[in-house]
Amino acid sequence: MSKRKHWGLALLLSSTLCLLVACAPVGSERWCEKMDEKPKGDWTANEAADYAKYCIFGFDPDADTEESQTGE
Repeated sequence: MSKRKHWGLALLLSSTLCLLVACAPVGSERWCEKMDEKPKGDWTANEAADYAKYCIFGFDPDADTEESQTGE
């Protein structure tokens, strides 16, 4: 591989890593804070529903995941 391809690959991998690290799980405290900073007009319908469920009504996102996996 040429040096140019190595730099391109390195840039792609580092960008991907940054994006993955920056993502907060839906319903986490960090996610709620990020949504508070995001303009309400830019929210999707799913984001608004999740915000209400987890950030306003206080549902536990971990408990919700466990229930959906066990089928209860």
